[in-house]
Amino acid sequence: MDPANLIPTPDTIPAPWGFFEILLILTFFAHLVFMNAMLGSALIGLVREMRATPADPPPCRDIASTLPYTIAFAVNFGVAPLLFLQVLYGHFIYTSSILMGAYWLSVIGLLILAYYSAYLYKMGADLPQAARKRALATSILLLLIIAFLFVNNMTLMQTPQNWSAYFNRPDGTLLNLTEPTLLARYLHFMVASVATGGLFLAILASFQQKNGTPGAEKRLSGGMQWFTYATVAEIGTGIPFLFSMPKNVHQLFVGASPLHTILFAGSLVAAFFCLYYGNKERVWPATFAMGATILFMVLVRDLARQAYLAEYFHPADLRVVPQWSPMLLFLAILVIGVAVVIYMLRLAARVPGEVR
Repeated sequence: MDPANLIPTPDTIPAPWGFFEILLILTFFAHLVFMNAMLGSALIGLVREMRATPADPPPCRDIASTLPYTIAFAVNFGVAPLLFLQVLYGHFIYTSSILMGAYWLSVIGLLILAYYSAYLYKMGADLPQAARKRALATSILLLLIIAFLFVNNMTLMQTPQNWSAYFNRPDGTLLNLTEPTLLARYLHFMVASVATGGLFLAILASFQQKNGTPGAEKRLSGGMQWFTYATVAEIGTGIPFLFSMPKNVHQLFVGASPLHTILFAGSLVAAFFCLYYGNKERVWPATFAMGATILFMVLVRDLARQAYLAEYFHPADLRVVPQWSPMLLFLAILVIGVAVVIYMLRLAARVPGEVR
């Protein structure tokens, strides 16, 4: 069966596709920052909990106090890029979501349970150590399952040639398990989250250090070590991920296309600076290097998706039916929303809290 026959007709868009492309890149960048900080810090917290003895005080109050907030920010900042993805690739993402619909709908319930488990961990300082571990491990396990389902959906949407498997599994339980990049992509993103989580903890410790909080210097050093070692592992998982892509796709990033190659090389250079500043425990230069790395990888990811779908579609093919008043209203609400989020973060930063 020709996969093109399974692709629905795309909707029109109210503005040129490049406008939505920029918004998709920027909002997905913000989502990745929060998502990685959330999941990575939680994984580091679980390692700390496993190392602690029953006689030790709760070892991760810095993580416990921030985890529910980072989950909330990761989820809310994930809504916008998903919407922009639907604007540009709606006929692909809607189809893949339906094909794995039973799992896709379960994400809501899994996320609620993960959120409640994170709150239980936050409020469980007086609970036995085993109970704290179970609460945190439950939250992490559910978040890892959600991440795996998202990776499945993102790979399924860009491989229409796999959609015909629906006729063998029409009950909404189709997963893209035969996709060669699936596990490599998933592992790459999970390792990246540990690097960002370590840096996030180092940033928190740097503020605590300025305030004279006891033990902040040790936590800063520990966070930067997690950041550095995980960045090395991230590079190690990224190379197999790249070459697990179809030949016509990965060759674009190793010389076949100047733009693709420059952006990929830029991500490697930025990763080198992450390692350099991470090893020297310089928090803010490492933060800027990590931000550049994430931005380069978001651009590379977007170009890879276009290369996957080039045979069938490009966002420039979408028909534009201008509707500027809704777009201006959206931009106004977006600016107000960002201002409110910044204000809330400032308020949260002023709330005193005990950190160990």
